[in-house]
Amino acid sequence: MPGKVTLIENIQGLAEKDIPALQQQHGKNSFQLEKPRQLLHILTDIIREPMFILLMIACIAYFILGQSTEGIMMLVAICFVTAISLYQDVRSTRALQALKQFTEPEVTVIRDGVEKKIRSEELVPGDVIILEEGNKVPADATILQENDLSVNESVITGESMPADKDEASGKNVLYQGTTINTGKCYAAVTATGSNTILGKLGKTVSMITAPKTLLQTQVNRFVRQLAIFGISAFLLIWMVNYLKNGLPIQSLLFALTLAMAAVPEEIPVAFSSFLALGAWQMSKLGIITRQPQTIENLGAVNVICLDKTGTITENKMTVKTIYDFEQDALIDAGEKLRKSGALRFAAMASEQNPFDAMEKAILETLALYADHDLTNFPKQVYEYPLAGNPPMMTHIFYENETYVAAAKGAPERIIKACRLNDDNAAKIIEQARQQAQKGYRVIGVASAVHTENEFPNRQDDFNWKFKGLLCLYDPPRENIAQVLKQFYDAQIDIKLLTGDFAETAINICQQVGITGYLKYVTGDQVLQMHENELKKTVEEISLFVRMFPEAKQKVVNALKSNGHIVAMTGDGVNDAPALKASDIGIALGKKGTEMARQAADLIVTDDDLEKVAEALKQGRKIFNNLKKAIRYIISIHIPIILTASVPLLLGWKYPNIFTPIHVIFLELIMGPTCSVFFEREPVEEQLMSQSPRKRSLSLFQQGELLLSIMQGLIITSGVLLVYYLSMYSGDSINETRTMVFTTLIISNVFLTFANRSFTENIIKTIRYKNRLARWLLLISVLFLAALHLIPPVREIFGLAPVQAIKLFLCVNIALLSVGWFEVYKTHRFKPGKTFISHKH
Repeated sequence: MPGKVTLIENIQGLAEKDIPALQQQHGKNSFQLEKPRQLLHILTDIIREPMFILLMIACIAYFILGQSTEGIMMLVAICFVTAISLYQDVRSTRALQALKQFTEPEVTVIRDGVEKKIRSEELVPGDVIILEEGNKVPADATILQENDLSVNESVITGESMPADKDEASGKNVLYQGTTINTGKCYAAVTATGSNTILGKLGKTVSMITAPKTLLQTQVNRFVRQLAIFGISAFLLIWMVNYLKNGLPIQSLLFALTLAMAAVPEEIPVAFSSFLALGAWQMSKLGIITRQPQTIENLGAVNVICLDKTGTITENKMTVKTIYDFEQDALIDAGEKLRKSGALRFAAMASEQNPFDAMEKAILETLALYADHDLTNFPKQVYEYPLAGNPPMMTHIFYENETYVAAAKGAPERIIKACRLNDDNAAKIIEQARQQAQKGYRVIGVASAVHTENEFPNRQDDFNWKFKGLLCLYDPPRENIAQVLKQFYDAQIDIKLLTGDFAETAINICQQVGITGYLKYVTGDQVLQMHENELKKTVEEISLFVRMFPEAKQKVVNALKSNGHIVAMTGDGVNDAPALKASDIGIALGKKGTEMARQAADLIVTDDDLEKVAEALKQGRKIFNNLKKAIRYIISIHIPIILTASVPLLLGWKYPNIFTPIHVIFLELIMGPTCSVFFEREPVEEQLMSQSPRKRSLSLFQQGELLLSIMQGLIITSGVLLVYYLSMYSGDSINETRTMVFTTLIISNVFLTFANRSFTENIIKTIRYKNRLARWLLLISVLFLAALHLIPPVREIFGLAPVQAIKLFLCVNIALLSVGWFEVYKTHRFKPGKTFISHKH
């Protein structure tokens, strides 16, 4: 029989003063399949970008034509573009590195005789670590002592069944990347980093190459389509110009102008920046996203599955009443509890150093109200871990040459194990239901005496005697009703998946405001349902009771099969399968197990469910702002492309009004506007009252892309009108270029402010808090002033002084070209009209 259960104490572990030398010798407890991106790698990627290549070709062409001033300007422009790209890349990379530090697993070690938590990468050989059920093994180690230890080693061996472990040679080795399935142990680290078995196999659990997400695919496809259009237009303009003037290099420059205007290099930059910076900013709020791509699904979540214990409730249990079967009486909390043997046997069936809230409550109540001699347990010699559906667990003690067994678990399982007659079983079940209706969590307790040296293979096979029911209360969180209301207001459906009795769950639903609780389904019923029946049931039912891991996972998969984007919360080992199966697995990081955190996509560091509502809000905001940025880029690129191509194709007097210098400086304005300004935009008020966006194959909903194209075409009409009036009123090409360039820049400023919202007009959006708004306006005004007032700048851009009345015309045409959209929003979305932007 196993004899050691109480884990060893007074371990000193390594001394902190020795750690720096050991880390210097062995390195960090981490390994990477990919080298971190250095400055040289980032610069190499920038040089490969289409825009950089186009700029270099234009620069070389200017020098070949002997236009050294323009060539130097292009070199300056190249430096600016490189600096902006470098800044955005470094900014995103730093955000991801900061995010990685937040998600770095922690491990409990003993150093200088004191338990402390450190990041797993700081472990060194010789460290003594403490591992519990649900923990991931952070390094190769040798077991010093264990209690009921089994380990899932599938990542190393491929074997799905957990392996039993103990201190004996051959069974005392733990491997990095494996997971503690049951029990607890002390272990000494033997190898870290690349020296572990996992490291030598070249595997890493934390670095999994995920397939491209739907949004990534959509953005890449959209950019590819625009790039194909740009290449085609480039070749067409080059050919038309060459046929007209017979000058290949000059024709190339004009064609490059159009190519630069058509390449939407801002979109992929904005996409990566929005996700990386969004994830980093959320981490500062205590919401950790394990992968930035998680944010893509956050804004689309329309069903959230909640666990009860620790999510809706405080996870701070107290024993309220005990039903003593021998006395056939309910005993209230207080002094009377000392009369119940059920409490003592429940405590004996609990871990003596518990991390479970229920077991802590049982032991605290026993110590508070029971006699001193009742808290002195005999020597524990064996344990049957929590197992089965519904579950139970058993501890075996040795006293006076006799074995005493204590068990606790689901009432129906304990009743069945005790083989009670129908009348007694019905009476106990009815008592359990009455207590559950008060919102109590109810467990059954049993005891047995065993005289033989051999124990049964199954814990159910002892000669059990039913002792009673323990009724524990876990109160709802103070703010939970308001949080759940936020979900409902955001048109997100709530499903409660709990292991408790239906009566307990109904009581909680009534207290916190979860609707649709009068009908419910049990875990057994879920497993027995055919796929189509379950898919129909999950649409109609909001309450699922007596649930276990397989049933939770099956419900999540059924909701996903129905096309829902599903978020799932949890904190225990048994929640991990459902967390992994959901679109957004949300682990409670403070009280949750390491297995739950590793399975989740999102970790709430302080266990506050209100942070989940905030995460969903941030997810919607980031996606909404990303779409604003992309729609802005589409709208402003259209007039640049058409102004560079239409006059040539129509045979106007001045067919090529722009050169690469003009387009690149427009790009220098548009790039930061797209990826910096719109990323800082706040959450729009109506965003959280709209239904979640429907995930589809198209990046834009019906009408959205058409509206942005229309914005671009109307701005084009205004710019071409200025172009035509100036050209045929006798202005020189430089004067015409000044008018066109000025109108385009002013239109860009107006468009930026107009696109801050597609439903609210400027009267509302001007009050949006974005510190970059005034800087954007100031820089644009200074740039325009430099173009018109500084002669050397005018010469570089090929501009000429124009009369104030003509500038006034530019401003007004730009205002009309963009301002119609404000009138449209005011009329289309005026108060009283119902609008849902994301149609299902």
